[in-house]
Amino acid sequence: MSNRNRVRYSALAIRNPDDLIFGHTPRPIEAGNGLVIGGGTVYPEINFTLPTMEISAESMSDVQSHYADMIEAVCTRAVELQVPGLVVEFELLPPMTLEPEWGADITAVLRVTLDKYAKAEGLKCALRVTPNDIRPYTRPPKLYDGEMWDRMMRSFELCAVAGADMVSIQSTGGKEVCDEALLYGNLPLAVLAIGVLACRDVASLWDGILMETGKHGVIAAGDSAGGFGNTAMMLAHQRYIPKVWAAVVRVMTVARTLAAYEHGAIGPGKDSAYEGPYIKAITGCPISAAAAEAAVAFPIPFGNIARVAADLLSNKSVQNVKLLGGMAPAVSVEQLAYAARMLNCASAGGRSVALNMRNCLVESDARLDPQAFVLRPDVVIDIAGQIVAEPTPYRRTRRAAQATLAALRAAHADGALLIRDTELSWLDRLSRQVDQLPEDENEFIASTLHEVDLSRARLQDYGVLA
Repeated sequence: MSNRNRVRYSALAIRNPDDLIFGHTPRPIEAGNGLVIGGGTVYPEINFTLPTMEISAESMSDVQSHYADMIEAVCTRAVELQVPGLVVEFELLPPMTLEPEWGADITAVLRVTLDKYAKAEGLKCALRVTPNDIRPYTRPPKLYDGEMWDRMMRSFELCAVAGADMVSIQSTGGKEVCDEALLYGNLPLAVLAIGVLACRDVASLWDGILMETGKHGVIAAGDSAGGFGNTAMMLAHQRYIPKVWAAVVRVMTVARTLAAYEHGAIGPGKDSAYEGPYIKAITGCPISAAAAEAAVAFPIPFGNIARVAADLLSNKSVQNVKLLGGMAPAVSVEQLAYAARMLNCASAGGRSVALNMRNCLVESDARLDPQAFVLRPDVVIDIAGQIVAEPTPYRRTRRAAQATLAALRAAHADGALLIRDTELSWLDRLSRQVDQLPEDENEFIASTLHEVDLSRARLQDYGVLA
């Protein structure tokens, strides 16, 4: 990819916390048939998937029938509810990326129905397609060549040709090192995994994605650190790790996801990227967020505050199963439509009404969980400014950990944040670890490499010599 697609963010696009608000962003995007994302209106983004079933060449006809039924039901319900616009995300399941033609064929099925409703009903709509990161099918993962890389890149290209308006990925480079760091509360190892390995991988990966999709006019919509931040969130939910550690990890992922934007992505960011408000503050690009409606996919500790900066509201993912109210994807798009309608009503009432709505969403969650607290607009703007002032991804990730720990400690001391007594000692434990991190990246890498299980990570692919 040419350097003209690259940009370095060194200052915030949004500096006032009151300007970090749903539906509005300095860099709106037009996608699909006139759908402007971030231009003042929040739209539902529906994400659906198969019920439990085999995915094979023999079952592919049934698989396509499920997707045809889901998109038909979703579009019908969206038109009935008079939504101002709709985004559909098709997250490929691993077999659909391993066999790129399968994912492309389903993309074409979705495209046909969306175009039908756009023409017949005037439905403004766009299609986001998210291939799966299949590189871990080779152990240790081989990042930029070999069969898995070739299949994944072909999946991006074929889905672009088949009708995707936008492409995203939830990439996992560095996760093979990060998982152990999360479980053992090893902050230096997590910084290596996220701030060095993952940041380098996202940059190289998006260079590759842009090469495959840019020629087809598809929007590079960005990455998600779900494999890092959401893994920590679920471990905290199951009480394997402290919530304060999960909150720190969440903010540590900002530099990693930002690397996609510095290598050509322009949003809207993915629904599972709960680091999105930081990305929006830094880049001014629109984001998607899976808020309370994501409970169909996983427990969420910040179902209201996740809405505050959203330009798209997502459910994360729902299976095509029968509920009393109809098939689950149609029910889910109805929930999203009403949630978006309420935010848009607040925006129509003027800035003060919108801010009152946003502030209610903030205050309903922020005090109860450190993972929610780090999504407060004032906290986001403060820490994002500190992150982007640093010169390198490693230094940005180090600063993210330092600033988040300081914010959590101060908020707890002021009574603005509840932290379990059993977790308070973790603030000191994590602070001791981050205070020992050197400023020099090469010195840091050399001091941490001995902790990496070399049977799990192909460090040379990241440009790191063991």
